[in-house]
Formats: sequence, C-alpha cells, structure tokens
Amino acid sequence: MSNGRPTKAVIPAAGLGTRFLPATKATPKEMLPVVDKPAIQYVVEEAVQAGLTDVLMVTGRNKGSLEDHFDRNVELELALEKKGDPDRLASVRAATDLADIHYVRQGDPRGLGHAVLVAAQHVGDEPFAVLLGDDLIDERDVLLARMLQVQDQRGGSVVALMEVPQHQIHLYGCAAAASTDEPDVMAVSGLVEKPSADEAPSNLAVIGRYVLSPAVFDVLRETAPGRGGEIQLTDALQTLAAMSPENGGGVSGVVFRGRRYDTGDRADYLKAVVRIASDRDDLGPDFVQWLGEFVAEQQGNQGTS
Repeated sequence: MSNGRPTKAVIPAAGLGTRFLPATKATPKEMLPVVDKPAIQYVVEEAVQAGLTDVLMVTGRNKGSLEDHFDRNVELELALEKKGDPDRLASVRAATDLADIHYVRQGDPRGLGHAVLVAAQHVGDEPFAVLLGDDLIDERDVLLARMLQVQDQRGGSVVALMEVPQHQIHLYGCAAAASTDEPDVMAVSGLVEKPSADEAPSNLAVIGRYVLSPAVFDVLRETAPGRGGEIQLTDALQTLAAMSPENGGGVSGVVFRGRRYDTGDRADYLKAVVRIASDRDDLGPDFVQWLGEFVAEQQGNQGTS
C-alpha cells in the first residue's frame, strides 16, 4: 500500500437535508449560505488550506447547484467586469479556482460508509481525507493539517475527537481511547455509534474529519449494515482499530479544542452564522453592536411581559 502524503479529499454531499425543509426542497443543504458563502465552500477551502487540492464530492439527485457553484459563470463574470466590480468578481472566481473538483453519485443513500466506498476508484491506493459538510472548522484553528501530520507519523487512520458533555454523547460516534506521548493524540481502541450516556466508553465524540488508510475500502466492502440499516463508517473504523499497522490498520485520534460550527441543526446553524458574521472585519463591528442592542431589547421585553 502507498504511504505517501495524502493529496485527495472526499466530501460526502448526498444527504437530503430533511431537517431544513422546506428550504432544502430544491436547494442542497450544502448550498445554504453561511453569511455570504455556501457552507460547502468553507469545507473545500479547509481542505485546500491543508494541502489537499484534489476534491471528490459524493453527490446525489438534485445536487446540480453544487457543480454550478464551483464552475465558471461566464455571463456573471462579464457582467461584473462591465459593472466595474472587481471585489465581487474576485469572490465569484475564487470558488472556481479553489481546487480540482470531481463529482460522483452515490446512488442509493446507504450511509456514510457507503459514501466513502463510492470514492474508492477515484482515491486509489493512498491515504485520503474525508470532510463532512455539517461541521465547519474555524479557519484560525488547525485540525485537518494536524491530522495529516499525525497520519504521516503514525500511519493507519486518524479521526477528529472533541470532548462533549456526557449527556450529549448519544448524538455522536464515541471513541474508546488511551493517552499517548503527545497531549492532543489518542490511541483509539474502539468506536461506538451513538451510545447511550451510561454505555459510552468516554466523552470523546467523533466529529466530521477523518484521514483514512486505503485499507478502509476492503473493510467497508465486508461491513454489514449497522445502525439504521446503513453501512456505518464507525463500524469499519472499529475493525481497522483491531488490525495490524502492516495491513493498514490502527486508528489514532486528534483531540480538537478549537472553534467548530455545527450547520446540521437549525438552531446551531443560526448560531454559526452569528458567530462567523461577528468575527468578520467588514461586518462584525456594526453587527455586534446591533446584536447587543437587540438582545437588550428582547430581555427588556421579557421583563415587562
């Protein structure tokens, strides 16, 4: 198996986005705006910043706007040039020039593990990253680049871990893990998909970033449907954790303590928009001032009701 440094990223984007209906009836959830960019663009930018310039999106039906967003729009570019609007022209071209982006359809949506398996032909025999679009990692906080470094040093696969309150662990995959000689790196011995709080082996949740050994593909081909009748990537990682490094096995975890925005939930999506807008130099000062006034007004209204 090749042990070269990864160059490819896989972004599963075939979900139906039912939690955001009716907004996602005709618009992919990945294209919902986070301030002035669709959520999926933040994810691609993160991959590129980590040195991954070959991006495969695993899509499904009604996802054509994803391809359109990262493609040229000659008419729009000409209109902006004619208008003399170089800033917006640059922002439009930025999405097109980000990376070498490819697309493949998942067909039957049979879970995250199946979506990763669909990428096998494109990825080939080399480690690769998987980025889930529901998790946005603040560009000021390093995660994926650190995971790639750990994979290069230790081999096998690497998952991103985040400490969560015990009562929330049932919302995530959960890792059984032991400390290593690096404070942010854990040796993962097992994973459980969405365990109850009293059955969880830790409070370390698996969040949506992975660097995977190509051995995962053979494991996924043999992985039976699990929770929800879907092929779970967590189950494949459990198998990889028990395999020898010589066969591409072993799983490490990088504990992330930075800023993460969850755009898969309506309330958390709104919080992500507010947080990112507040940190923008061009929007933040005025927006934060208005937000403070709005919150004070709301609290005042509650006090008089």
